[in-house]
Amino acid sequence: MTTNGDGASPATPRRLKILMLHGFTQSGPLFRSKTRALEKLLIKAFPATPKSLFPGGVSLVYPTGPIRLQPADIPGFSVSDADGEERDAWGWWVKSSYSAASHPSGEEKDVEYSGLKEGMGVIRDTIRENGGVDGIIGFSQGGCASLFVASLLNKGRADSFRAKNKHGEKEPGFLDGWEELQSFQEEKVGGLKFAVSYSGFYAPSERYEGFYDPKITTPSLHFIGSLDSVVEESRPLGLIERCDEKTRKVVYHPGGHFVPIGKEMAGVLVGFVREATAPKLETEEQSVEEMDMPF
Repeated sequence: MTTNGDGASPATPRRLKILMLHGFTQSGPLFRSKTRALEKLLIKAFPATPKSLFPGGVSLVYPTGPIRLQPADIPGFSVSDADGEERDAWGWWVKSSYSAASHPSGEEKDVEYSGLKEGMGVIRDTIRENGGVDGIIGFSQGGCASLFVASLLNKGRADSFRAKNKHGEKEPGFLDGWEELQSFQEEKVGGLKFAVSYSGFYAPSERYEGFYDPKITTPSLHFIGSLDSVVEESRPLGLIERCDEKTRKVVYHPGGHFVPIGKEMAGVLVGFVREATAPKLETEEQSVEEMDMPF
């Protein structure tokens, strides 16, 4: 589902639109409840005023992953906890060899993400339904997904997947519609301006190398919890290494596996979003032939 979004309408003042991707076992509404402090700060930082860059203010979009997780899918679940009730726990994908003893932080290199086509499809359709988005913020599995999205909106990304298809296999289903969405994004909002990952990780399987080679060029901000015991530090560092060093930023926070909403860390986020969305000054250097010479 999508909340707090706005579609493309000529009568609607331009808004700063941010896609919010929840973590594994969460949902859009739950993620919103956990990040309300950030939402309020962003609304304050980008007020709806006529002369601002975004006169319509801020719009945060909170979709829910398409895969309803069964109790046995959830790390730490005990068979004795089963009561037959469906839980409001969702994912963007699950590991094909998933078990109660495994977790997204411990991927093997041959593991496939089951349901990735459906998960990326929901994200793709949400972006289109909202008339494009300016940026993405994701937590944990959502952080991984946020950089998937940034990657797929980099020009030529589908070609990189095709180039790595050495066996003439069918094109990955998760690529469906993304080349068209690139053009849509450029037309509606001028392209994706930033991606933020909280405790996000990279996908180590060779089948997903196309996401990271060439490196992701979208400006990205990566938060790592120094006490995170869920996602091992090597995983977010691996994601960071796969982003262009000229456009990536890294911040450690003194906490665990959560989105830090304290003043200092929230201020880092707001500063990054300001920088990423600010109009780029075009510095045109005159050639020697064009310069007025004093002799």
